[in-house]
Amino acid sequence: MAEIIVGELARRLGLRVPELVLVDFDPAVAANEPHQEVQDLLHASTGLNLGMDYLPGATDYTPNGPHTPDIDPTEAARIIWLDAFTANVDRTTHSPNLMTWPTSGHQRPRLWLIDHGAALVFHHRWNTAADTALKTYDFRHHALGSHQPEMAAANAEFAPLITTELLHEVVSAVPDAWLTDEPGFTTTTDVRNAYITHLTARAAASTHWLPTEFPPPTKRTGRRRG
Repeated sequence: MAEIIVGELARRLGLRVPELVLVDFDPAVAANEPHQEVQDLLHASTGLNLGMDYLPGATDYTPNGPHTPDIDPTEAARIIWLDAFTANVDRTTHSPNLMTWPTSGHQRPRLWLIDHGAALVFHHRWNTAADTALKTYDFRHHALGSHQPEMAAANAEFAPLITTELLHEVVSAVPDAWLTDEPGFTTTTDVRNAYITHLTARAAASTHWLPTEFPPPTKRTGRRRG
């Protein structure tokens, strides 16, 4: 659920996320696979899966790498704001979960956001979710924290955009089949409404959880673009 909700939320806020699609996987694909481990994985994936667009030639984000894009304080702050809002603590200097693309030709390389499965941690314990609406998270080790993020500006831009209508649209992208049998809920509509209620409350309280502590700016080394 988090991958869809956060990914589509990021896209609607103007951040770059590879296209997400639902894929109905046929186990017959595994019939001629010679490796048992791969066969087991393919069989376990039978049914509805989430697929992500392939960015040919994309590379992992590496500070000062050969294809690393220039990141200004505004872009850094927007991405950090999304992560703070959705409680995504899995975009660190050790695990950025950012891709750089394109890496060839004349187009300028840009950052693409991936892997949001660890976000929305509140949905693992719905009975205490309301208690985390104001919770702050430690972003001192965020992958983009050293880019002097302008968090107040990002908050002023993004917080008003988190409307009930927007959240309805994003949460509706999650298939009903993935929301059934959720403990504590009677219907899938109840589950969707719980996401909307929590995220609405968190957006309204953005000044309480807005990150403010980051490492000092990193010295940029000269990079040769080829």
